[in-house]
Amino acid sequence: MTIRLFNTLSGTIEDLAPADGTAFRMYACGPTVYDYGHIGNFRTFLQVDVLRRFLALQGITLRHVMNITDVDDKIIRNAAAAGVPIGEYTPRFEKAFFEDLDALAVQKPEIIARATEHIPAMVALIEKLAAEDCAYQTDDGSWYFRIARFPEYGKLSKKDFTGITDGARVDVDEYDKDSARDFALWKAPKPGEYHWQTNLGPGRPGWHIECSAMATEYLGDGFDLHAGGEDLMFPHHENEIAQSESASHKSFARHWFHVRFLLVEGRKMSKSEGNFYTLRDLLLKGYKASAIRMLLISVPYRQQLNFTFEGLAAETGAIDRLRTFHQRLRTAPTVPALNADLAAETSRAGKGFCEALANDLNTAETRAAIFDLVRAGNAAIDAGTLGAENVPQVLEVLSRFDQVFAVLEDHDAEWTKFALEWAEREGRLHEAAPEVLAQNSLSDEHIQALVDERTKAKRSRNFARADQIRNELAEKGILLEDSKDGVRWKRK
Repeated sequence: MTIRLFNTLSGTIEDLAPADGTAFRMYACGPTVYDYGHIGNFRTFLQVDVLRRFLALQGITLRHVMNITDVDDKIIRNAAAAGVPIGEYTPRFEKAFFEDLDALAVQKPEIIARATEHIPAMVALIEKLAAEDCAYQTDDGSWYFRIARFPEYGKLSKKDFTGITDGARVDVDEYDKDSARDFALWKAPKPGEYHWQTNLGPGRPGWHIECSAMATEYLGDGFDLHAGGEDLMFPHHENEIAQSESASHKSFARHWFHVRFLLVEGRKMSKSEGNFYTLRDLLLKGYKASAIRMLLISVPYRQQLNFTFEGLAAETGAIDRLRTFHQRLRTAPTVPALNADLAAETSRAGKGFCEALANDLNTAETRAAIFDLVRAGNAAIDAGTLGAENVPQVLEVLSRFDQVFAVLEDHDAEWTKFALEWAEREGRLHEAAPEVLAQNSLSDEHIQALVDERTKAKRSRNFARADQIRNELAEKGILLEDSKDGVRWKRK
């Protein structure tokens, strides 16, 4: 199936395929490990995960590189405030980032590249730029990229920089969205600041040079796709293009994939607004990791997502419907004859699921196709018309759907427990919702024992005790579901 994806560089939807016909080479900007990631960050990583999972589902071999920025202005500032070297400060947050990716079922890239492990490659790239007269050294020993030497500057962000002032410089890694000035490639050290001794002189890399050096080292001078959040389009990605193409005289990346921001309850997320959430914040409030994943990929990547707690509750219900149907399908009684209507709906869902993703990763239409199948399947089970031949057909479509959406397997309780254990170690257990603490005070074994006791109580017609157990469990967020096949329970 031909995959079509919007290209920020060209402004059009284009076919997506490996240029060399073998492996799809993609680079995605990773985290700056100065703190815990927030849900806006994870929307980008999740949408990249959907892309890579769908490419793999289509049989495309991936060579996916993600960087870890473990040195930059914020890291240096925070490490200094904590009184530790950056090499001791960043591992904690890098570890937390990968734990959060695991909780959200995000697949790891084939290659993870840390900035501090690629200093020689950055130095070599800056030396090449200097030889092209695109880099110059200032009196303090820092090196800057000369934007005026790259006439195409602005081609990605579609900004008009015809009035660039040659020689005007900006020293900070992140700066005004409309500031077109020569940017730092290599920063001379301030007193007491960690630095490397190199042919460029003592210092450390600027933020933008990191991705250019690591992308080209692992993917070559020209590769298939570069991904990141829309906030990186300018200046970071614009600067990557300028310095990379000035050095190689080749196109840096053929396709640019940018994920839109999210709002929280209709407002821009910020700490001052009181609506800034990390994944761990939400887990401690009692929301499920799978529902957070589902919500963050529910709206196509080129549309702004409004993250609401009402929406998060709705996604929790949607996942419950999926999982319950998946379980019913495997245990429900069947009839010998094929249910032709369900077979047709299964075929439509399988086709619609793939076509929607191939059409610029339309995750909303993908979900709609699958939930239409869930409704049709439940109706057949309820009517006693589920055919034995229907079951493997429907399971196969659900399996392919889950290879991209990754929500059918229930690991939510594990990640909530993980968040509580982390909060206890960090002295933040007071941030957990009381019902989350109550739920997790019961082990799975204890819950099952109470469920078994309730079943015995009902059989002996001790309905008062059976109701008491149900109510006690409900108070602690444990929901029971009586069915022909026995009693199922789940944490709310």
